[in-house]
Amino acid sequence: MKRIPDLCAQRAMLTPDAPAFADPIGGRVWSFGEIERRVGRGAALLRGLKITEGDRIAVLCHNSVAFFELLFACARAKVILVPLNWRQTPAELTPVLDDSGAKLLIHDGPTADLASKLAAATRLPIRSLTEWDAQCSEPGDSLAPTEWETDAPWYLLYTSGTTGKPKAVIQTAGMALANMINVQTATGIGPETKSLNFLPLFHTAGINLHTLPVFFVGGLSQVLPKFDVDLVLSLIQQGGITVFFGVPAIYQAISLHPAFENTDFSGVKHWGCGGAPISAALIQTFLARGVNICNGMGMTETGPTVFFMDRAHAPTKIGSVGKPQLLSEVRLVGADGGDVADGEDGELWFRGPGITPGYFNNPMATEGAFAPGGWLRSGDIARRDHDGYVTIVDRIKDMYISGGENVYPAEVEHVLQAHPAVLEAAVVGVADEKWGEVGHAAVILRPGHSAEPGLLQQYARGLLATYKVPKHITIVTDFPRTAAGKVQKHHLRAALTAPHPSESPE
Repeated sequence: MKRIPDLCAQRAMLTPDAPAFADPIGGRVWSFGEIERRVGRGAALLRGLKITEGDRIAVLCHNSVAFFELLFACARAKVILVPLNWRQTPAELTPVLDDSGAKLLIHDGPTADLASKLAAATRLPIRSLTEWDAQCSEPGDSLAPTEWETDAPWYLLYTSGTTGKPKAVIQTAGMALANMINVQTATGIGPETKSLNFLPLFHTAGINLHTLPVFFVGGLSQVLPKFDVDLVLSLIQQGGITVFFGVPAIYQAISLHPAFENTDFSGVKHWGCGGAPISAALIQTFLARGVNICNGMGMTETGPTVFFMDRAHAPTKIGSVGKPQLLSEVRLVGADGGDVADGEDGELWFRGPGITPGYFNNPMATEGAFAPGGWLRSGDIARRDHDGYVTIVDRIKDMYISGGENVYPAEVEHVLQAHPAVLEAAVVGVADEKWGEVGHAAVILRPGHSAEPGLLQQYARGLLATYKVPKHITIVTDFPRTAAGKVQKHHLRAALTAPHPSESPE
């Protein structure tokens, strides 16, 4: 167990008067020195609530500076924070609260009703985040900075990924530092950086891409309660953002906005994307406006940054997630357990200081996630080209076998998304009496466009082997998604195979 200085206190010592956070809507700005004072007071308030070292507290809130004050206060008080997904129902969140053993639930105004229902179901005491935040401004006891243990749990992120039962991924200060170095190496963030926080804070991207790294290097994070495309484009136009990170759905919303064609994007020096695959068509749309999107890849379990495409090669290696960043070790492993050659498919394995120590109170899941030597199995199939650039092929669990042939849905989705009428596509394998499994594609059409399923199948036949062409195509308005925008294919499959789906003729 290694120890490091309190990172919030250290940052405040270095640049106490520099702006740390800003509220673009209300106009308020918090300096690093002010954040440090509020964190010390907030940590003492937690102690006053009888929350002791190692206890867990849950928070249910939209994006706010108060969340980050609470996050740092928990680190100082050696309390473990459990951010909750405010999009979920009491039935979904009650097992999470039970599993975490949380002793307190803190909520903001918009989630007060949900918090009350959870309190009734769990008998858990609740407290207003607004009230706690206001008390941080009042005179009173303050908890002095202490060393942080790099391997100790700092906060827990519950993730079901795209497959089902949630698990609590342990996040540590050591992981946060490794992520900062990986992000800084890839993006060049520094004290002059102005970033924007809007991705949900119950997800690793909301916390770590790029808010915590920007805080540690002394830059400014502007916090929006949630994504607002009008406000985001306005801030970009005003030159108020120098680095930007979004998931593909965010870039899609920006590209469809009426102001997209006239917005000045030149003030943003680095554009990052992750969380889910971004289509080549969407990347080309932004390139035509001079926006060079650098695709990346990571997991909640990796802190998250592992890969980031460099700006020089992003336009010529569309589809790649780049190379492993400075503190990330990567292997591509075949079915025999050996490393595969360049150009061959293998499962991504990760190792390094950014990797989680495991799942909280779940030794079986932890043991199953790691291979000998401390390598984390990702569950993703990838290939590396001769230049060392990696492309994600698909999730192992998403692959299906049709007539004895392996089909990777991502390949089929890529082809369908190249059709001019298609905005997004998702493919799952479904049971078939003749072939064992066949593809069923769900397709979102571009606004103002139409396309019959049969014509989309005909288009796909010109670009794919017959066994890869989806037997069924359903036009939909959206997909079930995770907070990162990933399609939850187990939910999609259930919806597509429900009685009487509107699908293409066989």
